[in-house]
Amino acid sequence: MGKGWAKGLTKVGDARVAHAAAAHLGMKYIRRTPRPLWKGNAMVKPYVWTPTLAYVVGLTATDGCLIDDGRHINFKSADEALVATFLQCLERSNRIQRQATKKGSAFYTQFSDVTLYRWLQSVGLTPRKSLTLGPLTVPSELVLPLARGLLDGDGSVSLFEYAGTGKAKGRRYQALRAQFNSASRPHIDWLRDEVRRALGISGCVTYIPSKLGAGCWRLSYGNRESEWILTELYPDRSAPCLLRKRDNWDRWLALNNAAAPRLGSGSAR
Repeated sequence: MGKGWAKGLTKVGDARVAHAAAAHLGMKYIRRTPRPLWKGNAMVKPYVWTPTLAYVVGLTATDGCLIDDGRHINFKSADEALVATFLQCLERSNRIQRQATKKGSAFYTQFSDVTLYRWLQSVGLTPRKSLTLGPLTVPSELVLPLARGLLDGDGSVSLFEYAGTGKAKGRRYQALRAQFNSASRPHIDWLRDEVRRALGISGCVTYIPSKLGAGCWRLSYGNRESEWILTELYPDRSAPCLLRKRDNWDRWLALNNAAAPRLGSGSAR
């Protein structure tokens, strides 16, 4: 008998089909490779890593959401410009909508893209990821573009002054802090290890409690280490980013009349 001989037959009317069905009764099968996606008569090409897509993964890991239906992706931020940048990086023209919140308003976009959804799952993102997010499967050379996305989503670049103590009492000092926040300790530990491997800086991880519920974990870098990491996160003016945060880095450089430091020129490594 040739291929497809059993088409239309059932175990009720054919003993051979019944015998084959009995042999598989109670067994479970797992698909080892993703089912290919087709659009018309052409197979859709999978997403591949680029610096821009690594940045998008960082944004999605913080302010994005994979909807439970297996196809829709939502991205929400208090910064409308960040939502626009997210769409621009994906070369999409979806509408940006405004949503009222307790603190004012937020901006969001949502679209269906099964290919991107599955690709994001393959690199470590899941629905309801806030507390379960862990390591992300990113090529080592693209860790820093991804970290820029994490910084723009749930991190900060802060400038502030503090008063000296002891012999320095009465003097004011400037401080720079690059910080990453996450509700998941495994994720923040993974990020710290990856940045240490890439730049040779360690940072400090602390727990920030919250009166409204679960707190978060914060990876923070001091003045010198912040200079190292921000130099690498903003390699040129064309790299996608949230300008509000990059402006603080530019202000720091201007206040200190300094150019961005180069790796290998100091003691950070």
